Amino acid sequence: MPDLVKITLPDGSSKEAERGTRIADFVKEQIGAGLAKAAYFAKLDAEPVDLARPLDRDARIEVVTTKSPEAQEVARHDAAHVMASVVQRLYPDAQVTIGPAVEDGFYYDFARDKPFTPEDLERIEKGIAEEIKADHRFVREEVSMEAALELFGSKGETFKVEIVKDIAAKGAKTLTLYRHGDWVDFCLGPHGPSTGRVGVVKLMSVAGAYWRGDPKNPMLQRIYGTQFFDRKALEEHLHRLEEAKKRDHRKLGPALGLFAFHEYAPGSAFWLPHGTTLFRVLRDAMDRLVRANGYQEVKTPLLFNKRLWETSGHWGKYRENMFLVVDKETGEDLPLDERCNQSLKPMNCPSHHLIYKMGKRSYRELPLRYFTTDVLHRNEASGTLGGLTRVRQFQQDDSHIYLMESQIQDEVARIVGLMKQVYAAFGLPFSARFGTRPEERIGDDALWDRAEEALRVALERLGLPYEMNPGDGAFYGPKIDFAVTDSLGRSWQLCTIQVDYAAPERFDLTYAGDDNTEHRPVVIHRAIYGSFERFIAILTEHYAGAFPAWLAPVQARVVTVSDRFDGWAKAVLERLLAEGFRAELDGSSDKLGAKIRDAQIAKVPFALVVGEKEVEAKAVAPRRHGGQDLKSMGLDAFVDLLRKEAAPPF
Repeated sequence: MPDLVKITLPDGSSKEAERGTRIADFVKEQIGAGLAKAAYFAKLDAEPVDLARPLDRDARIEVVTTKSPEAQEVARHDAAHVMASVVQRLYPDAQVTIGPAVEDGFYYDFARDKPFTPEDLERIEKGIAEEIKADHRFVREEVSMEAALELFGSKGETFKVEIVKDIAAKGAKTLTLYRHGDWVDFCLGPHGPSTGRVGVVKLMSVAGAYWRGDPKNPMLQRIYGTQFFDRKALEEHLHRLEEAKKRDHRKLGPALGLFAFHEYAPGSAFWLPHGTTLFRVLRDAMDRLVRANGYQEVKTPLLFNKRLWETSGHWGKYRENMFLVVDKETGEDLPLDERCNQSLKPMNCPSHHLIYKMGKRSYRELPLRYFTTDVLHRNEASGTLGGLTRVRQFQQDDSHIYLMESQIQDEVARIVGLMKQVYAAFGLPFSARFGTRPEERIGDDALWDRAEEALRVALERLGLPYEMNPGDGAFYGPKIDFAVTDSLGRSWQLCTIQVDYAAPERFDLTYAGDDNTEHRPVVIHRAIYGSFERFIAILTEHYAGAFPAWLAPVQARVVTVSDRFDGWAKAVLERLLAEGFRAELDGSSDKLGAKIRDAQIAKVPFALVVGEKEVEAKAVAPRRHGGQDLKSMGLDAFVDLLRKEAAPPF
């Protein structure tokens, strides 16, 4: 009688299979040939495994097909293996190090004295296509650490040997290898069935990378690539990349007069006139919104004694990311580290806790909502700086809300309502992720149960779909992160709602309850824009620099057919300015076509043409950015049109 195991499917039904049956065979024979054809790997009791793994116990099984992002991630790791095998076949002097899947692709780091050239990449890419066509199976093998050391040592793979030794030092007794053809590497897996299932691969670039990210270690060559299951998807991706290059805020920002950077202040933006206007419009809009919703604006010092950061816990855990300041009154004979007893603030929350503690608080005051856009500084490594998305000086629409635990659900609903209003104004759809208790945390499980339940109920009452993100909560409490999707389909994490039980304990924050005894409040940290710098970078690329009229630094530009019409053009400008619009006049001697073209390049929402007909009719002839000609209309009519389009949406 055959030895059978019970396999439970996602719908709850179950089937029996002979022990030792490969997952791929089970799927094909008992579920369906269509699913088997689309299958890329499987999950056995939630553990990702190869389709070639045998069914050796009763288990739940989930088949992951090529339609799943999870399969895409595995296939990109497969592509990294294929690329590395081709590199070593074509360039035997290259040593391999690590090669993971990353967002939108994969990379592999190689140790090789001679730099890889664009011609080398073309040659490697051709070899990858051949390797995919060869359809080699990915074969899993488990070996002892000794055997692994001997294998990679015999190949002269010194970097691999170093990794294996590190793994062994942590107590591992065996190592998992994956082979395809005559090439082998170690990794946890899973992998797809064979190289023939990888799809299409495009190599993108070569960059330098230090071994294990340490500048003291050798410099390696990192080859980046991307992978898709079909050529159409690859071509769409490449088109998006080209469009993203055109929209790159690092190019558009300076070209549109928004911001610039200078070597004398790395990681800190210089806000140019148009950028300062954009910043102010966003700031004013958020200020109006929060004031109307019960927030109180506060400002706190830029520089604090280290005792504040010791209380908050940042001095011990975050000091390397802080700009430390030497106190001139400390003895110069002390080590520099001991003389640095002050810091520019990297976040606002500890200083807001000090404000909260400056008075007696009652439950009647709660929720108490503080709001600020104070300047913050974080000592980011120079290699991580990039335009406005990673800077050393920044401002946030930052709020800290002090409330009773029973108020968490209502307050989350209020914050989400504000967030919806803001993101809708920019045409940014969003999704939510619920981060639960991490391994390293404070507070007992009962506390976490209450906090997580409060957030879960808040989300479900709002009818918001969300993904679970187990273990991604802050050490002091769970959180909800919201990611927006821009016009190119890229995801950006922005709004966060973090529930904090640690700060009230550390700062001894209390309020008098209705029972006349002291209680601990809960703190909610929240931001909707996040940092203004990063948000403006996202918006610049989202709109390709063509901001809507309410947000545009210049809303209308008056252009004349010739200088004979300057009188009426100046009158139009004065009227627009008097109405509170952001307008300017092109008083150059250029021809009309050049003036209109310049307005288009500057992405001004409206170019107002003034010629003889407009002078006679006291009118303007507006052209929208993009070329739409609205024909001649009275100045009053245009003012009404612009007033409607320039009205802040929140």
